[in-house]
Amino acid sequence: MALKQAKYYDKTDGETVVCRLCPHGCRLKPGQTGICLARQNVNGELYSLNYGRVTALALDPIEKKPLKRFHPGSAILSAGSFGCNFKCSFCQNWRISQSEQPGHDVTPGELVDAALKAVGAGNIGLAYTYNEPSIWYEFVYDCAVAAHEKGLKNVLVTNGYIRTEPMEALLPYVDAMNIDLKSMDPGFYRRQCKGELGPVLDTIRLCAQNCHAELTTLLIPGENDSKEEVRALSEWVASVSPKLPLHLTRYHPDYRMETPQMERERLFKLADIARERLEYVYCGNV
Repeated sequence: MALKQAKYYDKTDGETVVCRLCPHGCRLKPGQTGICLARQNVNGELYSLNYGRVTALALDPIEKKPLKRFHPGSAILSAGSFGCNFKCSFCQNWRISQSEQPGHDVTPGELVDAALKAVGAGNIGLAYTYNEPSIWYEFVYDCAVAAHEKGLKNVLVTNGYIRTEPMEALLPYVDAMNIDLKSMDPGFYRRQCKGELGPVLDTIRLCAQNCHAELTTLLIPGENDSKEEVRALSEWVASVSPKLPLHLTRYHPDYRMETPQMERERLFKLADIARERLEYVYCGNV
C-alpha cells in the first residue's frame, strides 16, 4: 500500500518536520523515523509507514481487551500493526511493537467488511490493539469513521500517550477504551517507558468523560506494586470516578525484564486495597 501522508505535524526551516501526534514531538530530518517506528519524514513531509499494514487479526472475546463492563459476552474483531511510542522494558507484545514487521495490506473498507461478516459470530465491531493504535492514527481514524457509519463499535486499547487535539478528533467515533495506567510515579514512566505520566493522565480524564473507559495497570514486583503506590493509584482513579473500572494485571517476565512473576495472593491483596476507593477492580493474568 502506498505511503499515507500523516496528520498533525509542522514544517520548520528547511525540510525538517515536527510530529504533533504524541507528546514526544519528534523533530525529523528527511529520511528520519520517529521513536514510534511508524512515522517518517519523506522529502520534507511526514508520512505514516503503517497505514493499512495489519500484522495481527483475530476475533477475540471483549473481556480479553480487557473490557469487563462493555457488552460482556460479545466478541470483537481485533487488529494491530507495528510500532509504539513507548519503549517499555516489560512489553508483552514487543515483537510487533518494537520493530517493523511484515503484514498484509488492508483498506479501511476491507477491514470494516471483515468485521461485518463476523457479526454472525458475535462480533460487535473493531478493536485497535496488539500494538499502540494511536501511532496507527490515520488508518484507525478512517476505519473508525467507516465502522461507525455501519453501526459497528470501535474500541481502542492504548497507552494513552497522545496529544489532546488528535484524541478529541477521534473520540466521536470511539465507543470504548482500555487505557494503560502503568504507574503513578513519573520516574517509572521515564525509566521504564521512555515517556511522561502527565499526558496519560490527561488522556484518561478526557476519554472517561466521552466514552466507556477502563484502565489497566500491570503490576511488576519491586517496580510499581507497593501498597502505597496501589493506594495512590486507586485514589487518583477515584478522583476521576470511583466507578471507573481498574484491571490489576499480574506481570510475567518478557522482553528485557526478568523480574520473577508476582504471587497470585499478593495480587489479590493489592486488589483489595484498590477496592477501598473503587467500585470495580479486576485481577488479570491469574
